[in-house]
Amino acid sequence: MEISSGKKIWWIVFVFIAIIAIIILSANYLGVRPTVTGSGVDGITLPEGFVIDVYADDLGKSLLSFGGPSPGPRMMMIKDGLLFVSIPNKGIIAILPDRNNDNNADELLIFIQDLNNPHGIDYYDGWYYIAEESRVIRVRDDDGDLVADNNSLEVLIDNLPTGGHYTRTIKVHDGELYLSMGSSCNVCDESNEMRAAISKSDLDGSNLTIFASGLRNSVGLEFHPETGELYATENGRDWLGDNTPPDEINLIVEGGDYGWPDCYGKNIFDTDFNNSRYTGNPCNERGKIPSLIDLQAHSAPLGLTFYDGDMFPEEYQDDLFVCYHGSWNRKEPTGYKIVNIDMDTHQVNDFATGWLKAATISGRPVDVIVADDGSLFVSDDNAGKIYRIRYEG
Repeated sequence: MEISSGKKIWWIVFVFIAIIAIIILSANYLGVRPTVTGSGVDGITLPEGFVIDVYADDLGKSLLSFGGPSPGPRMMMIKDGLLFVSIPNKGIIAILPDRNNDNNADELLIFIQDLNNPHGIDYYDGWYYIAEESRVIRVRDDDGDLVADNNSLEVLIDNLPTGGHYTRTIKVHDGELYLSMGSSCNVCDESNEMRAAISKSDLDGSNLTIFASGLRNSVGLEFHPETGELYATENGRDWLGDNTPPDEINLIVEGGDYGWPDCYGKNIFDTDFNNSRYTGNPCNERGKIPSLIDLQAHSAPLGLTFYDGDMFPEEYQDDLFVCYHGSWNRKEPTGYKIVNIDMDTHQVNDFATGWLKAATISGRPVDVIVADDGSLFVSDDNAGKIYRIRYEG
């Protein structure tokens, strides 16, 4: 049976209107709006005396990136004054040099390519350590041409489970390699002990063990520059409401179990997931470790760094700077900013805001590191930019 041309037109119009309605309703519920254009720092608010500039641009962008490999820059490190950054969905680790010291990257160099969603990167003793979704590798650059040497690639940890949270973050500390891997789900009992956990191994990948567990998605790892203690961000589960559960900053200890999927925050038992009857507090009784600092739910804290530079005023020394990637499942959006945390009082303060205005999103901060001159580099995987924040007084 054929449809008349008039009915076809009305059917097309109906489908078009339905699609637009679904988009609008989804945006209103999920708190999502299209990205705006501009210089990338228009409207960003900082404390008095601070300035933000775009250090690098056009590194990959999207309207909003949720769930899959990021289109833009993610984790960063500095080696010999050069900024290295991972760009997962391009499969590369890039270098962004500033040879004329004008606070702008001169070009994008490809250090290594054809990787599987590369995310974490670190350097130690001649080796560049890179965490892909399915493995951890290391490479060298002995000739100093800023390209990974041919035939230097070594696979340290292979056959990592894929799917779910795809990011893998690594840090080298005291001659050992730490690897963070998120969960395969929103909330579930994992069958693979490496998921929702931080693992530790020798630098060659041997003696791989679980260092800490019960961590749903700890994207950011950072060792304190003086104490050597390991701190991590934690993205809490979804669908418990706009303000539950809190996202977290955790002090990670070897052998610690931080509660997920049964517990969150200050050892709150998740009765939505585990509806077994109990008396007392099963989280405490089972030895779960509560959060160190609770953050606004759905802020999505990712990268973090302790400020140990000499550019910022004294009040910022030893503060923890944290990037909030921002919410996707909250009726009133939250996050999309950088905070600094006084580690003596655990007071959380807004530091850089303005990527979220009237529910319109212009960027999503991911990682933050201290540059050699004491300024901060910040990556933004939504706008495809690297920012530099400096203090001019």
